This record gives sequence, C-alpha cells and structure tokens, in this order.
Amino acid sequence: MSSERAEDYDYMAEDEDMAEFVDDMNEDNNERGGAEMGDDEYNVLTKVTDTSSAQARSGKDIQGIPWDRLNITRDNYRMTRLEQYKNYENIPSSGDAVDKECKQMEKGGNYYEFFHNTRLVKPTILHFQLRNLVWATSKHDVYLMSNYSVMHWSSMSSNLSEILNFSGHVAPTEKHPGSILEGFIQTQISTLAVRDNLLVAGGFQGELTCKRLDKEGVSFCTRTTYDDNAITNALEIYESPRGGIHFMASNNDCGVREYDVGSFQLMNHFRFPWPVNHTSISPDRKLITVVGDHLHGLLVDSQNGKTVSSVVGHLDYSFASAWHPDGNIFATGNQDKTCRVWDARKVSTPIAVLKGNLGAVRSIRFSSDGRFMVVAEPADFVHVYDTKADYKMRQEIDFFGEISGVSLSPDDEALYIGIWDRTYASLLQYNKRHKYGYMDCYL
Repeated sequence: MSSERAEDYDYMAEDEDMAEFVDDMNEDNNERGGAEMGDDEYNVLTKVTDTSSAQARSGKDIQGIPWDRLNITRDNYRMTRLEQYKNYENIPSSGDAVDKECKQMEKGGNYYEFFHNTRLVKPTILHFQLRNLVWATSKHDVYLMSNYSVMHWSSMSSNLSEILNFSGHVAPTEKHPGSILEGFIQTQISTLAVRDNLLVAGGFQGELTCKRLDKEGVSFCTRTTYDDNAITNALEIYESPRGGIHFMASNNDCGVREYDVGSFQLMNHFRFPWPVNHTSISPDRKLITVVGDHLHGLLVDSQNGKTVSSVVGHLDYSFASAWHPDGNIFATGNQDKTCRVWDARKVSTPIAVLKGNLGAVRSIRFSSDGRFMVVAEPADFVHVYDTKADYKMRQEIDFFGEISGVSLSPDDEALYIGIWDRTYASLLQYNKRHKYGYMDCYL
C-alpha cells in the first residue's frame, strides 16, 4: 500500500465534500448575478443536527442535508459524485476493466433500516486506503478513531467518552517482555481492532498499543518493525484454538505477526513477497487469507505460514478480506471495485463477483449468523448482500462522505457506519429489520 497519509492525496471526498460544494454554489450564484449568500443562510445550510428514524420517515435527509435550500437535487448531486469521484488504483484502469465486464447485483433488499445519525461523533481517517476504524462490541457500544483519540459511543446513553489519547505520551503500566516501557509520543493510528474487553491500535511507524477496556492504563506497547515502510495496515482479534485470545497484525514490511494476549508475546512471524494489507483467519483457525500489494491473494497455513493455494482473479491490489462463519466461504475486496467471494475448497473461480458504484472495496464484514455480507466502498455506499440468495440480492445504503469503517454488532442487530466529512461527519446506525419494527420508537 502507499506510504502516504490521507492529507497527501486527493482520492477522497474530503476535497469535494458538502461544505466545499455549498461554497462553490455561492460563487456560482454570484457569477450568475444573484445575491451573495448571507451568513444566516450559509449557517442554515451547513448547520447539522442528529436525525432519528421518525424524522427520516417524515422526509428528513438522514444526514440532515437541507436539499430544499440547495440549487441542486440529491439525485443530481449523486450523479455528479459518481462522475467525479476519483478511485485510487495501483494498476491503471483496473476499475474500468471491471466496469466493462461486470454487472451489479439487483438492488431491493431491505435488511437493515435507518435508526439514527449521530453528529456528536466525528470519525476520522489517517490513511486513505485503510478503513477499519469503527468497531461495535455490542448493539449499543461503538469504538472509533477521532483524530488522535479512541472514542467510545454509547447509543443507549448517548454518551461520548475518550478511551485513549495518542496526541501526547502513551506508555504501558504493565511490564511484559518485549514491551517498550517508555511508550510512544504522538502516535498516528492507522488501524484499530476492538473485541470484548481488548483494544489494539496500530500505528503509522509499526507501533502496536494494547489496552484492556476493563482496566486503567495501557497493557502493552511494541513496535513490529523499524523499517521505513512500517505502517500497520490491519489487525484482527480472535480466540486461539490452543486457548486464550490472540491478535494478528498485517504490516507494510511484508510481515504478518501473531501475538498471544495473555503474555503479549510474539507467537508467529510470517513473511511474504509483498506488503500485506489485510489478513483474516478462518473460523477453525487453520487458514489465513492474506491480501496485499499484489494481484493475487493467498490462503496460508496458520501454523507455519506456508501457502496452501493462490487466489487469482482481481485486477489490482486488495485491502479487505473476511470469512463466512461456515468456514468454507471467504471474500476479498480490491481496488478494482469488486468484492469477490470464494470457496476455500475450490478457489480456481470465484462464486460471485460483486461490483461497487464508485471505488475500491475497503471493508468486508460477514454477519455472525452468516446471513449477510456487508461491503463498504471508500465513500458514499455500503452494500448488504443476502448470502442465502447467492449474493444476487443486495441492500444499498446511500449517503455522502468518506467511510472510516463499518461494523456489525456481535448479535447482528446493529450496523454502524463512520462518516468522515468536514461538515457532515457522523456515525450512522442501522438496525436489523424485524416484523415488530414499529417498536423502535421505544428503543
């Protein structure tokens, strides 16, 4: 993956966000001889409030965008975004090739319904290719990055609290072999993972910081590598078949490292020929999906890191992967704008090729029951596929803004989407649809 940070690139809607659009609209109005927009009117256009499910059903935009006051309709602005959004590619025209060959799956699924848009929460992104910065540990508890801080949002109490601030000095309060006791200063967090009571944050210089959410302080700090190309690209926390909790770190130095959380010791270090952008371990913990700066992905043995099979079909570099709970099916997400679904027992041909709307597939999540697969583009679109319909039916969640991450709650009841935008940054919550959906007014 690229070693540049988000602010060094223009492959994001941050350069074309709604605030800038309103400014451009005002300038266009002046050029046409119209009156300049007054401060009050500008404030109305850019002032945003929360949106509830009841308000959305009454016609309010889920992000609070006042389309009736803008000189463009939502549909026309959507068309403009689709035409102008610049998808980052390492292999030139990989997305164009997919556009010519693949058709999108049918829309019409309605599996999750909008519940709330929270403006108090301000998700951010450090690296434009890394979008795993939102994690739900329950239906009501979400952890995310906001600038230098890991924040916790409770949708139950509507309380936002800071868990860990990396802008200053962070050092471990526990002593473990290999831990950097002096800690780190101003760590730039590139990726995050939270599960149960464990939080692991990965940094731009290969830093790893571990915190137990039920204890004060930080448990462990280390640096995976001192290479110049050291970005921590992805993290995964999981239960080890040998017992206990482990986590896996994927790095730009071409390494994948496995740590035991009980002792915070390095258990395995696998090396590959190219930077590793994402890994995911199979439910039986026997196989690891490895994708990175190469057209092909790999299935490797989790015990020795040896390649079991190659995954061939994508046209660019991949940044996402996930396993279905059945342990046979897995998916990979690529900058060629596709999510490809594979059967580990026969990886010669994908069982589904799912094309997005405007950009790379940056995040993939399967629901715990295996019924749905959530696929996030870099901006504006999250797709929910019905696995029981062979991925041929999908729900399209449509909004405006860069996606910092997506997460399903462990019980699959809530879907959270982090939106990064200068004006409309927020946390979207969708709840799983049930026949008793009318009761959401009491939740």
